[in-house]
Amino acid sequence: METYKYPEEALWAKLMKRPTKDVATLNQTVAEVLAAVRRRGDDAVREFELKFDQARLGSLAVDQDEMEEAERLVDAGLRSALELAHHNIQTFHESQRFEPLTCHVAEGVTCWQRAIPIERVGLYVPGGTAPLFSTVLMLATPARIAGCREIVLCTPPSPDGRIHPAILVAARLAGVSRIFKIGGVQAIGAMAFGTESVPKVYKIFGPGNQYVTCAKQQVSLHDVAIDMPAGPSEVEVLADDSANPTFVAADLLSQAEHGRDSQSLLVTTSEALIPQVYSEVERQLARLPRREIAAEALTHSKVFLLRDMEEAMRLTNLYAPEHLIIQTRDYHELAKKVVNAGSVFLGHLTPESAGDYASGTNHTLPTNGHAVAYNGVNLDSYQRKVTFQELTPEGLRGIGHAVERMAEGEMLEGHKQAMTLRMNTL
Repeated sequence: METYKYPEEALWAKLMKRPTKDVATLNQTVAEVLAAVRRRGDDAVREFELKFDQARLGSLAVDQDEMEEAERLVDAGLRSALELAHHNIQTFHESQRFEPLTCHVAEGVTCWQRAIPIERVGLYVPGGTAPLFSTVLMLATPARIAGCREIVLCTPPSPDGRIHPAILVAARLAGVSRIFKIGGVQAIGAMAFGTESVPKVYKIFGPGNQYVTCAKQQVSLHDVAIDMPAGPSEVEVLADDSANPTFVAADLLSQAEHGRDSQSLLVTTSEALIPQVYSEVERQLARLPRREIAAEALTHSKVFLLRDMEEAMRLTNLYAPEHLIIQTRDYHELAKKVVNAGSVFLGHLTPESAGDYASGTNHTLPTNGHAVAYNGVNLDSYQRKVTFQELTPEGLRGIGHAVERMAEGEMLEGHKQAMTLRMNTL
């Protein structure tokens, strides 16, 4: 990890740059795969599955026999953990239910909103180097609570054409309707355009690598809505001299092991903490099964030593981390100063992995600085707020003349006429 001691504020944005691929090459590659899936449907999907996932597939859909086999393969301990996580995720997201209110704007003018679920949603769950069954719970649980009629899930198969059994068990637990063995860009294309097997959805959710994120952004221009740009994972640990270096190192590594393009930041006001964290990173890294992946991610991770917490918070809000862990004495006070972050973890006993799995908050969060404008997935993500209004004769009299004058001022005579004709009947 590179260390920057008291860097000038003008250099912060450059120093915090995320690791990214060449955008032009990325866009072209993704566009070619999407175009093939649009044109040739299932045949193209099968070809890309063979090319990218080394899986030769017949049916793209997971059948009932595979679901039943998965139930037998998942041990009781993991099933219990999945059930606990599902309960907590469900509890937190149920607390977000929208309560409609009727507003009497003026005499005879009544307006209200109603939350209506998106009928068909598509969920993307990465596979690759780790089976992210936790993401199934995070995406499908609020979709079911919201009332989505059809929940479609795509996830990459292993070379033998199978899905990790815990993913299938989590999907059944959370209420997924249909599951397909499709990964990467081809999965996004299949859900965006529809194929012979995969239904076209109205909104796509889920994290992924830079190819998946690019694919989501491309299809969102014309074909389907998306939750947010959610690419390679990232964490920032904000620490002072009260921080436990063992915990700090563990938090940095837990994010680094996600993928080679992940990024971990340590922002601290304690120079003495830095060598202790480095020592702990080396010690813990040596024991990680995914140490090669984590080690590569650490090569583009950073340490910032700053003068005080005011400076540290300015840098934090500029970086807009996906995950922010605050390990300081006054973490509640610093939490009030957070402006840009996906999810915040407070105190020495709250690791980011709690939110990844079982605290109840959603782990599908904006990355790459998108937290300045996006929030993580929540219940509202699966619903639309539709507005209603009703005018009585008193309402027409009250706002009719204002509507006429405004329509006239905008030179929209048809708008004016729609109101005038009604007012003439009073």
